[in-house]
Amino acid sequence: MAAGTSATRTFSVPQERRLVTELPGPRSRALQERRVRAVSRGAGTLANIYMDHGAGAVLVDVDGNQLIDLGCGIGVTTIGHAHPDVAAAVAEQVQKLTHTLFTVTPYENYVRVAEKLAEITPGTHEKHSILVNSGAEAVENAAKIARRFTGRRAIVVLDHAFHGRTNLTMAMTYRPWPEREGMGPFPGEIYSVPISYPFRDGLSGEEAAERTIDVIETHVGPRDVAAFFAEPIQGDGGVIIPAPGYFARIAEYCRDNGIVFVADEIQAGIARTGAWYSIEHHGVVPDLVTSAKGIAGGMPLAAVTGRAEIMDAVQPGGVGGTFGGNPVSTAAALAVFDLIEREDLIGEAQRVERTLVSRIGDWADRFDVVGEVRGKGAMFGIELVQPGTKKPNAAALKHVLTYAAEHGVIALDAGSWDSVLRLLPSVVISDALLDDAASVLEEAFATLPGSADEHEPVPAS
Repeated sequence: MAAGTSATRTFSVPQERRLVTELPGPRSRALQERRVRAVSRGAGTLANIYMDHGAGAVLVDVDGNQLIDLGCGIGVTTIGHAHPDVAAAVAEQVQKLTHTLFTVTPYENYVRVAEKLAEITPGTHEKHSILVNSGAEAVENAAKIARRFTGRRAIVVLDHAFHGRTNLTMAMTYRPWPEREGMGPFPGEIYSVPISYPFRDGLSGEEAAERTIDVIETHVGPRDVAAFFAEPIQGDGGVIIPAPGYFARIAEYCRDNGIVFVADEIQAGIARTGAWYSIEHHGVVPDLVTSAKGIAGGMPLAAVTGRAEIMDAVQPGGVGGTFGGNPVSTAAALAVFDLIEREDLIGEAQRVERTLVSRIGDWADRFDVVGEVRGKGAMFGIELVQPGTKKPNAAALKHVLTYAAEHGVIALDAGSWDSVLRLLPSVVISDALLDDAASVLEEAFATLPGSADEHEPVPAS
């Protein structure tokens, strides 16, 4: 893939949907049989279609089928699959140095990533960072840092939140199934409070914030709260975007009560929503920011970045880990940062938003199963409901995802009731691919049991 705009980029894989077998194909089915004999069933899979390679917004499976990827490994390959600049940076670094452990003998890449994070995260204050391996690890460290800085114990999270699968972050995650069921006991002093959910609560941002604050005041007590964790745009929760003014009031409340405000940007950060970080859409500067997923083009890396006085409250050795900020992953991240700026991928995310709004923004009017279409940049949610109500429709989502996968489109589920169709495409996806994928999804709606629409299946070229 070469530099350029969405119209001029070239890719090693043609950017088109192309099916040469049924899906899953014969080689995928054979691999699935091997997988059942060797892999824990706990590592569940959305679609048992085994991938071989990819480029841009297209994946090629082991049978040679080309699929449109609207999931990006849950928001990881924001810059596209197998970007040659990232591959080159990884190849060069892996021949020089693969590991020393930064806390034993440090190296420049780690410092350069921290410097860049200080530049791109919101706010002009002095910021410091630590680098770790995964989003859950970043969230857990942010909680540790906030507790160390404040000397307080309680962590407040929002309803419908997803913060990870470690023991602490499972306690911070909202729904019990499948992440938490049977996994306890969990740590205490984690409190879930209502979020602004405009489609379901009908409240203004200010009204929803006062409801949140009232629960904190009456159920926790602000003097005991170390940190307030929020995904500015909830991903797994259903691409929930709080109403304007919600986070401004929450941030003010946190400042007034000495509570560390943490923006969990694991899924929505790093250019996905048309800004470096999704909290920017709310006009709020957080105290701490967590980054992961899209930060290193598919290599494992995550970070906690925040006010220097908060980050430095932890004693040396109080945070860290063997592989955190690995030389190879940090080399990939530096290439990603460069690509985002050089190819204006923030602008490309804004283009994706305009295209999706134009192409699917009327679905709630056209399909009685669609309650709402919402999103920012390359992060959209389509909430599916029982026709004529706001009752969640998990069965419809299951049908749509299955139909889409069988016809060469990979999309994602989301929502506390498994009723939100989640789209997280690469920001380099073409308008033509978005149009083709939308046509497949429309056909999925039209083939729902009881649907009055009649359409022929959309052929793959």
